[in-house]
Amino acid sequence: MTTELAKTPLDAWHRANGGKMVPFAGYEMPIQYESIVSEHNACRNSAALFDVSHMGRLRFDGDGSEQFLDHVLTRKVSDLPLGGVRYGLICNAAGGILDDVLVSHVETPSQRPFHLMVVNASNRDKILKWLTPQLDDFPTVTMSDRTELTAMIAVQGPGAMEACKRLFAFDPTRLKYYRAVITDQFAKPVIVSRTGYTGEDGFELIVRAEEANRIWENLLLAGRDDGFRAAGLGARDTLRMEAGMPLYGHELSESIDPISAGLRFACNLEDRSFVGDDALREIAERGSRTVRIGLRPEGKRPAREGCPVLDAEGQRIGEVTSGGPSPTLGHPIAMAYVDSTKADDSDFQIDIRGKLVGAKPTKLPFYKRPKS
Repeated sequence: MTTELAKTPLDAWHRANGGKMVPFAGYEMPIQYESIVSEHNACRNSAALFDVSHMGRLRFDGDGSEQFLDHVLTRKVSDLPLGGVRYGLICNAAGGILDDVLVSHVETPSQRPFHLMVVNASNRDKILKWLTPQLDDFPTVTMSDRTELTAMIAVQGPGAMEACKRLFAFDPTRLKYYRAVITDQFAKPVIVSRTGYTGEDGFELIVRAEEANRIWENLLLAGRDDGFRAAGLGARDTLRMEAGMPLYGHELSESIDPISAGLRFACNLEDRSFVGDDALREIAERGSRTVRIGLRPEGKRPAREGCPVLDAEGQRIGEVTSGGPSPTLGHPIAMAYVDSTKADDSDFQIDIRGKLVGAKPTKLPFYKRPKS
């Protein structure tokens, strides 16, 4: 039995404008329009628009929503001010990562506060099923899935700020990083957050599904003279790899804990009780058995997910989780998990389809945008 793939509100636009559609996390999504490299470079040099409507959007209302989110997240939420956005993780009792999420604390124009959680597309159903019984102890809190009612658009790149400044009632350039606001575009509500997944400055917008095409085209029109362009999943992946950002299913999974993943900053372990806290405290105290590192393979041959990583003596010590060419840097890059006792070595080897290629450890992220 074949399950029909879902479509985002921008599906017709993608098809009409040359989007190469592929299955992804239960949706049909554009992997590219013209080329991954040109879309990648547009984001680094001007701005690119990404349809990220496949990401799950869960809303939490009612007294006690802060306490509920504190119970299920590694990151403290009860002190998150209105307008704040926080990155955190949902873990199981053993400390394995169920998902990494963004939580925003915003209020409607009528000053009704709520929390919004953005989850990975592939984990939406799993997280909904996991959170539902957790709500039993918080009877005043309601959770609603807003994914199908809304669309989500990311506009990322050095030109994004000026373009968005001209489009919304509230000047979003006034937002600090990891801040959000509900404003409007031509009297239609838009949640604007200064966040992203590319290593560039920019915004992520959540809009009503029926408004998605109009706002998408307005953004492209605002940046037409500056080289704005639509970009697909291919460029989104090369951009996040350069930025050293983990991807669920690659650097994150239920068999990987946040400490090993290099996400200790997103675990508030002191004086808190949340699902997985004891396991994470134990891991933090004894140290991780494996750690995530960056590698630069020699030559031009890219290392892909699953390639074994060996130490200088030829002993297997880990494997690549993400890898490929870096359009910005002009050479291959890779992220890998390796034995923590070998993480400080100065030389590694990667087995790329039976050929051993030397690799040097590289501090993450591989790329940092220039300071403005």
